[in-house]
Amino acid sequence: MSIALIILAAGKGTRMESDRPKVLHRIAHAPMLWHAMRAGQTLEPARTIVVAGHEAEQVAKAAHDYDPEARVVIQEEQLGTAHAVAQAAPELDGFEGDAIVLYGDTPFISQDTLEAIARARAAHDVVVLGFEAADPGRYGRLVTEGDTLTRIVEFKDATDEERAITICNSGVVSADAQTLMGLVSAVTNDNAAGEYYLPDIVTIARARGLSAGVVHCAEAETLGVNSRAELAGAETAFQQGLRARLMADGVALQAPDTVFFAWDTAIGRDAEIEPNVIFGPGVTVESGARIRGFSHLEGAHVSRGAVVGPFARLRPGAELAEDSHVGNFVEVKNAYLGEGVKANHLTYLGDADIGDGSNIGAGTITCNYDGVFKHRTTIGKGAFIGSDTMLVAPVTVGDGAMTGSGSVITEDVAPGALALGRAKQVTKPGFATRLFDMLRAKKAKQTKG
Repeated sequence: MSIALIILAAGKGTRMESDRPKVLHRIAHAPMLWHAMRAGQTLEPARTIVVAGHEAEQVAKAAHDYDPEARVVIQEEQLGTAHAVAQAAPELDGFEGDAIVLYGDTPFISQDTLEAIARARAAHDVVVLGFEAADPGRYGRLVTEGDTLTRIVEFKDATDEERAITICNSGVVSADAQTLMGLVSAVTNDNAAGEYYLPDIVTIARARGLSAGVVHCAEAETLGVNSRAELAGAETAFQQGLRARLMADGVALQAPDTVFFAWDTAIGRDAEIEPNVIFGPGVTVESGARIRGFSHLEGAHVSRGAVVGPFARLRPGAELAEDSHVGNFVEVKNAYLGEGVKANHLTYLGDADIGDGSNIGAGTITCNYDGVFKHRTTIGKGAFIGSDTMLVAPVTVGDGAMTGSGSVITEDVAPGALALGRAKQVTKPGFATRLFDMLRAKKAKQTKG
């Protein structure tokens, strides 16, 4: 059956104390909205509808950055969750299939839970996601009879008996798309806040002879983010969850709590991650690679057997082939390092292609930027780049070639050639002694004065 996602993302998030829309605050380097959209994508939806409101242009751009096919509708006034869902009606006109309502500020609903909701629709016209709360507090309560949901009651309206219920409402709901639109259109704002509440559809559905059921999930999946403190808590929850999953999959984390991942970090079995490593977006580390301490990786691919760090930085476009080594205080950007390449210390490699087995000496810099354009450096296989070499791009160093230490290379170097580009050394015997004597005498005179 076809599925449509409706993701509510219109809120301002006043408690965030921010000019940025709430759903665009980041967890693991990605907007919360992306987390919610990614969760929904596991159902392979036919349509994804994002309901935007506050700073709608920013929210729409973020939605389209993740999914160019996403449909964005605007809730001009934020009049409650049922009113928000109703804004999706034009995009569901004629749609045959189910709709699932998710929230842009509730980023951790799991694939298993969403699949359970989809399956439960075979037994019930309306399915609501509930969770067992450690501290139910002021959550809405799910009132059930067996596996049937009879109503959702808000805390302020609940009796003492109903407040004793610990199964709470997450807000996530699913129904046939046309049924859902019919139910939300019948919701009224006859309440103290004057808002249209989505939970009211359960009572309306029951009055129409429709059945309602509950799917249960862990409370952690329903974590909502409404403040900076809750955002920090969500970041912690994400990091702890991903660390646990990676270790369960065979990744070695020496000091898990000191390693921070991006939302899309991919690491293979038997990779080893030392303490204090930070992963930005777009990083893949293959099986058996080693990332040493205090390194920072973003937009990079590290192949099997490669070693990075300690204190290394891989920037977007860094591609390390098998068994290559990038050592301490080496920065790589938009560069390919072939198999067995070694750049062990104090080096910048930007906009470069380096052939298999080449050795890059300490202090080497590919001078890739002329102030307007970026230029590329090409180094062949088995080349030896002497320490403190400046490679002024565009320039090519051939297979098996060598550059002398301290050289500035401005012209191509043929395969097998040695290139020296440095000033001739001049030595003046005794000059250092005379110079120091003169300087010390000058300093002594200034001190007496």
